[in-house]
Amino acid sequence: MAHEARRILTLLTLVTLASGCKRTQPTPATPDATVATPGQASATPPPVPPLSPGARTEDERNTIGVFKSCAPSTVFVTQTRVMVDYFAGVAQEVPAGSGSGFVWDDAGHIVTNYHVVDGARSLTVTFHDQQQFDAKVVGLEPRKDIAVLKVEAPAKLLVPIKVAKATQLEVGQKAVAIGNPFGLDHTLTIGVISALGRQVQGAGGVSIRDMIQTDAAINPGNSGGPLLDSTGQLIGMNTMIYSKSGSSAGIGFAVPVATIQRIVPQIIKTGRAEQLGLGIGIDPMQKLERRLGLRGVVVLAVPPNSPAAKAGMRGVTQTGRGIALGDIIIGVDDARIETFDDLYTALDAHKPDDTVKVTVVRGEETTSMPVKVVVLNPAGGN
Repeated sequence: MAHEARRILTLLTLVTLASGCKRTQPTPATPDATVATPGQASATPPPVPPLSPGARTEDERNTIGVFKSCAPSTVFVTQTRVMVDYFAGVAQEVPAGSGSGFVWDDAGHIVTNYHVVDGARSLTVTFHDQQQFDAKVVGLEPRKDIAVLKVEAPAKLLVPIKVAKATQLEVGQKAVAIGNPFGLDHTLTIGVISALGRQVQGAGGVSIRDMIQTDAAINPGNSGGPLLDSTGQLIGMNTMIYSKSGSSAGIGFAVPVATIQRIVPQIIKTGRAEQLGLGIGIDPMQKLERRLGLRGVVVLAVPPNSPAAKAGMRGVTQTGRGIALGDIIIGVDDARIETFDDLYTALDAHKPDDTVKVTVVRGEETTSMPVKVVVLNPAGGN
């Protein structure tokens, strides 16, 4: 009996020891919600550390500097026109368009595009601090799409744009445009000079030569604003875009600064721009040329004692059999002349008192003669 009890006790001891030696299985770790599993995006991406003030790229710092320097010189030009309600029998002024411009000098002269102010009843200039002033027109040059306005504003607001004395532009250099596209004042866009020497039909019916082409975004409202280089100096005035939609398509044009520098002081001094010509009578509309199917510019009249008369140029004469043509201009120096636009462009490259070689057709003969370039009076001619 005692032997049987010892055997049972021994078995219980062995069972107890076996239970104590049982291996414990490790408990699976709970996945951390912030640790992304393979193939899954992190639910909370790490923050991007901000740049230090001195960590901007050189180009960014330059663009910021140009804007801060030139934005006070850029203005917003708005115009109103009179609209007549014939049913109500009343007339009222309504906003009719807007554009940009820039301060030319500390006397209050503002430069903008001719087409921005054309037909305006009244004009308002808004400065960068949103102060508005009435403006009056000093003079217009439709052939170059240039207009000069004048405002009576405090001296602190009249910050003239910086104009380079000598500008050597190159395709590929930086171009910065500041303006008021769609009425959003003081908007900056950047690009490059895409091409030089473009010839584009202007608002005055003749081509503007040596235009700057840029891919800086230019939209409605940018017209008249400055196009600047990386030094913040004026290189052109934004004028038009080439676009089928009416918005920027990466092809914009600006009147070159050389033209602005020549025309604006003339307008400020005399109220108009000088037009160069040969001192002869011609028809810019070229009705006679179109009627007769002629290529060239018909000389209608040659004033006595004029440089053209002294050179031997002849105009139209009246005979017993009708009108007899005189000279038809077909060339100036090396430029071929087929239209009035060609003649205007060829002479526009010269200065008063320059002598040019004019090639004409006279009857069945072609002849050339030296003629002095003169400044025309406001009545016209060429």
